[in-house]
Amino acid sequence: MISKRTKYGLKALSYLSKQTAGKPVLISEIATTQNISQKFLESILLDLKKKGFLGSKKGKGGGYYLIKPGDQITMASIFRSLEGPIAWLPCVSLNYYEKCDDCLSEDTCELNHAMIEVRDSILKVVEKKTIADL
Repeated sequence: MISKRTKYGLKALSYLSKQTAGKPVLISEIATTQNISQKFLESILLDLKKKGFLGSKKGKGGGYYLIKPGDQITMASIFRSLEGPIAWLPCVSLNYYEKCDDCLSEDTCELNHAMIEVRDSILKVVEKKTIADL
């Protein structure tokens, strides 16, 4: 299950992808239209800005806007930025691999093999889907 932080981040970015390119949108507008707590959303958008997905403008006419078009931002990239690994176990993660302490051999571990299939199935979708598709 993804966190509310990631869910709200995806919703906010999807909303921004449908707005005029480069035109800042107020946090209050995003929060109201997407039914997200404004205070929580501020934290999420600031994090996404730090990670290079958003730009912002202060003052009158200010707000947040996408740095790249929505069709160039994958769900996978947002998920990894806000959530971390996409894999359900660290021993099958492509970007955050860690050996399991309780596993004698990944080659013979049936759980490992099943989780690789799960990871690959999820990746097949989230690496193709963009925030513009949402």
